Amino acid sequence: MARNEQLIRQHKILQVLERLRFGATLEELRDTIVNELGLTSLHTRSIRRDLEALVAAGMPIADEETQRGRVWKLSRVDKGLQKVAITASELISLSMGRELLLPLVGTQFWIGIESFWNKIREQLPTGVWEHYQRYRRTLYLLGTPAKSYEKQQGTLKAANRAIQEHRYLEIEYESLGKPPSVRVIEPYGLVIYQSSIYVIATEQQRDGTDTDRLRHWKLDRFLSAKPLDKWFKPNEAIDLQSHLGQTIGIFSGQAPTTYVIRLSEQAARWVQEDPWHAQQTLAVQSDSSVLLTVPAYHDMEIIPKVMALGTEAEVIEPANCRKLVKQTLGQLLDRYQSAPTHQPDKR
Repeated sequence: MARNEQLIRQHKILQVLERLRFGATLEELRDTIVNELGLTSLHTRSIRRDLEALVAAGMPIADEETQRGRVWKLSRVDKGLQKVAITASELISLSMGRELLLPLVGTQFWIGIESFWNKIREQLPTGVWEHYQRYRRTLYLLGTPAKSYEKQQGTLKAANRAIQEHRYLEIEYESLGKPPSVRVIEPYGLVIYQSSIYVIATEQQRDGTDTDRLRHWKLDRFLSAKPLDKWFKPNEAIDLQSHLGQTIGIFSGQAPTTYVIRLSEQAARWVQEDPWHAQQTLAVQSDSSVLLTVPAYHDMEIIPKVMALGTEAEVIEPANCRKLVKQTLGQLLDRYQSAPTHQPDKR
């Protein structure tokens, strides 16, 4: 049997024992493993060998005679080996969550994450850690580009202090294509989106209700940030979780717009597998195409996704977004009909 398959099976055994207070017999373990891993067959001898290997690695697994027969279970007694009680499944989950938070490298938050991780590492038996490392080499997490906010650590600390103490935050902010300007904002929280950190805040100078004035300020564009000795009263009507759940990306606005996109059957399958939004709907049409209805705050949350699907997708509504796609495609056609203006250097 492949080494990876054996590790996956052993980890599944740990998962099963973690949730069974009174343990399981070899036959019960075998049946559960076969069912949960989708195997065609598995001998109890293999289960016994896996248990022996896990015990040898330092896992606190014990066996005892019961009315059901001999059962194997995880010891619930702390014998001093692990001051932090953590299961193998929890260790795997924690390590994956740690990788998802890589954009926080260099910040005070990452210091806390690493401190906790190192405490766990120091208190685990060597065999448990080695088993974790072997299993982790069969499980990979992609989609988190390397990015560090170490240079913005001071700015992030200032923003976090202003959030916690409800202070006005004076920032020098450089929007794309615009010169830097000094703004005063009322920060409510932080959000990580596609490895970038944003401050969610209302702007003092902007008109409208607080919920309408909520904006997302990208930390990369902060040139400076200073909490002022001036406090604001948080608006209890602002629900950040609800606010962030209304749109596809990181744009914000007074109210989301409903977009309708016609998809081919194949594109609809892709959107089902990787949803654009929790509130999206898919309606099959008589010609087998599918209408996707989805909320978004800005055309640029929709257009890149539509264009990535090529001829498999078409914007139907709103009309201004459809017009913008047409203009973009016309500009691309003009560009690609002529020779490139810049030839790569030949080396």
